Amino acid sequence: MENKILVKRINDLKRAKNAVILVHNYQRPEIYDVADFIGDSLGLCKQAANTNADIILFCGVHFMAESAAILNPDKKVIVPTIDAGCAMADMIDAEALVQFKKKHPDAAVVAYVNSTADVKAVSDICCTSSNAVDVVNSLPNKKIIFVPDKNLAAYVATKVPEKEIIAWQGYCPVHHVVNAEYVKSVRQQNPNAEVIAHPESKPEVLKLADHIASTTGMINVAKKSNAKEFFVLTECGMTERLNREVPSKKFTGLCNMCFDMKRNTLEYILRCLENESPVVKVDKKIQIKALEALNKMFKVSN
Repeated sequence: MENKILVKRINDLKRAKNAVILVHNYQRPEIYDVADFIGDSLGLCKQAANTNADIILFCGVHFMAESAAILNPDKKVIVPTIDAGCAMADMIDAEALVQFKKKHPDAAVVAYVNSTADVKAVSDICCTSSNAVDVVNSLPNKKIIFVPDKNLAAYVATKVPEKEIIAWQGYCPVHHVVNAEYVKSVRQQNPNAEVIAHPESKPEVLKLADHIASTTGMINVAKKSNAKEFFVLTECGMTERLNREVPSKKFTGLCNMCFDMKRNTLEYILRCLENESPVVKVDKKIQIKALEALNKMFKVSN
């Protein structure tokens, strides 16, 4: 079926069912055409918390849909592909975190939203890449256990040197593979381009970047900068998003793809809406605890 026909059928069906479609920046570009909101993790969380829709269809990966379910326990949260996971989120589990906390009883636990509902439920507060520094600054504790991304933890540590950041040793495979030598070669091949890096990148990469920003932050950087060319160090889908948002400028990026993000298709979205499944559910006890951690984050962000 042609994309135009799929887009029309999806948009007609979501109106009929009072559904909202939330789409992460890394999704396939044709999925943007059925989105009610496109954004990064923080923006998507806020949209999920404030929607009046009866059905939330989340085009991202599983932990994002879980967050929507945590924020909306009385709404139906569905996903096009139930097995779209996150390698970094899988690098930690709740039991391992509980045991780790026992070694640092005076530390607060900050959970990057790229984590499961179970992990959020045993954390003190959540954060995204765009508000992680503010979240850590908001806590009275001098010791912070930061999970699961060691690279984002290292970035936060540079911004909050007065606190001890104890990092879990997880990472995003898409960002972690990039090193300083690659950035240097990018600069040689693109001498007029400013380099934008995601804070999930290694410290050696962030040191060489002109800008460090979340995916939505990258759009803001591109709009505000006087530069006409940019090289974007994040998942390849972000380049298409930037080209759409800032068409007057040139964007080149990594060829690194998050295959889980790309599992969703227009065909799967249509089937998902038609059947109102697969449904993402979170156990009530876990939902209550995880909601506390997310709401604390919103208080800082707002």
